[in-house]
Amino acid sequence: MNAETFDWRRFLTRWSEEWADAQGDFGELSPDDAEDRQRRWLGVAPATGADIAAMEARLGYEMPPSYREFLRVSDGWRHAGGFVWTLAGTREARWHEDTSGLGEDFDELWGDEDGPEEVRAQVGLWSRGLQLDVESDATYVLLDPEDVGPDGEWAVRVWAHWRASDPERYPSFAAFMVAMHQEFHQLESGRDGQDGAPAFVNETTRAQDAAVDTARTAALRGRHEEAARLLEEAQKYGRPHASELLHQIGQLGGRHANGRQLPHPDNPRFLTELLPLHATAHPGGGRPMDGRHFADPELFPDTAQAAADILREVSEGTYRYRPGGGFGEAVDEARELARWGDTDGAWRILRAAVPVWKPLGPDHIAPVGLLADPVLAPLLTTRRRLELLATPRGGERGPAPAPACDKDPGGLSWLARPGGLRPGQSSPGDYRMVLVEGVAPEELPALLGSAPGTALSPPLRRWDVSRHHRPGRRSSSSYDDKALLSVGRAGAGWSFGIDDSPNGFSTDRLVSPARAASARGGRAIVVWGQSGRDTPLFHVSAARGGTPLYAFTVRDGMIEDSSGDLPAELAPGPLGFDSPGTAAHTAAAARALDAIADRYGVALPRLALTKGRLHSFESMSWIRPPGPGEPYVIMGIG
Repeated sequence: MNAETFDWRRFLTRWSEEWADAQGDFGELSPDDAEDRQRRWLGVAPATGADIAAMEARLGYEMPPSYREFLRVSDGWRHAGGFVWTLAGTREARWHEDTSGLGEDFDELWGDEDGPEEVRAQVGLWSRGLQLDVESDATYVLLDPEDVGPDGEWAVRVWAHWRASDPERYPSFAAFMVAMHQEFHQLESGRDGQDGAPAFVNETTRAQDAAVDTARTAALRGRHEEAARLLEEAQKYGRPHASELLHQIGQLGGRHANGRQLPHPDNPRFLTELLPLHATAHPGGGRPMDGRHFADPELFPDTAQAAADILREVSEGTYRYRPGGGFGEAVDEARELARWGDTDGAWRILRAAVPVWKPLGPDHIAPVGLLADPVLAPLLTTRRRLELLATPRGGERGPAPAPACDKDPGGLSWLARPGGLRPGQSSPGDYRMVLVEGVAPEELPALLGSAPGTALSPPLRRWDVSRHHRPGRRSSSSYDDKALLSVGRAGAGWSFGIDDSPNGFSTDRLVSPARAASARGGRAIVVWGQSGRDTPLFHVSAARGGTPLYAFTVRDGMIEDSSGDLPAELAPGPLGFDSPGTAAHTAAAARALDAIADRYGVALPRLALTKGRLHSFESMSWIRPPGPGEPYVIMGIG
């Protein structure tokens, strides 16, 4: 803020008049407030040049530019925000000299050599600061003569006993006063019309409300960054809808204020957007909040039952976003694809439908309820959320954004790459999978289930699969090896089941599920990869119509077995499996997976498998029972 162009007279006059208009009955005001209200001025007479010179001589410093300009208009101020009742002029300003006794504790906290430079720069503030608060609600206002900007402005630091944080920093006295004017507006906006107070409407509120309207239109036209800038300013003045709109931009990855917008049943968005988000842990949203009181019929008789149903569905992971209209139809279609792993196809459907989305009211600018849908939320990557924000919608027009690149790499070889099924890890993980031709994913339990009538689970996150299928299980056995398979579509006419936490591979007792999986006449391919154990292993077996076609197993450069008529592109030697070592094995496994993907036209959805939710079931054992004299182990947790 440039003190040379900042119009102190206009700014302080507007503030004073707004304050005066916001006051209630004269009888409820103190004598000083009543006088200030009558004269419509919170300041005092201007300081003269001699007053300022005497002050600077007394303090031994030339005052920073914006404070000097303020003094030339008013030699002090009353009601600087809600907690500083009197602000110092030329006669009251004084060096604090740590009269509060806070310096020792703060300097020890700030002086850590490993701390950020901007924190360490505060050391000594309580001793050197120029105190401007004269009367306040335990609030200190200090000008810092050692925190000086290139424009000669001293930073202002504000701290209160009841704020559990470091002092708030403002780059200049002018910036501090603007913030205090905004604080005054926030407090008055919260009291607007309460207890007989006059309506809080003035030049500033009208300008900021117009900015909110402009921001809403800009947001619906896809100009979310422009909207966020306007809303951030309006939010500082406490204007209606600013926080709600800004929160939605923030939920989808744009600029946003801190905190989460609390729902209220009176809002049309409550059941479809606010409450589900309130109760959901989602990207950028942090921990879910407790919303049980919204299900209390004594508090909210009209919405309590619907709220209880939503909270239960969110808790169980079965909540479905239902926005209605043409966009709602697209959401249903997208969910059907996403629950079988086709997150790219699901996003393309949503992307095409965003322009027909309609808001539920003036405080609604985006379908953020998508983030509460456990099946659809994972497909909204950071880039896709920003693309959604940038897409014109709600009846507004504007240029369409460039499409965000689809997330999935395609094919199969990503399984063998570092972090394949465990993003962020530096090495490949273990996995086993079955690819089945001519069978829908929901039909896999009938072919491979651990028992007759095995059913698919609801869509689950991968870390919830074991808990769902084996709740309370505290033991494991090497007698059998039933896989927990997450399922989905692997391409045109193919389905997959994959286990990302398999037990160790048993060469002697393996019973490939390829035969059972192919019983309906199509082909089935089984792949087992181990890279995170002592020796890397790769196994492939294939069958058609219940008849084995080929198989091979390689372990750290050695072919353990090979049978059937291996396709030339899957010969272990040319793939590089005859070279020992983890790096060579990983490269060979990637080439083998590429060959399988190319030969059969199959792929696995990485986003769905690593971050999404898929149906799952417990399969038949992948090993035979131990024969006479063969040992097996049962391990339990006491």
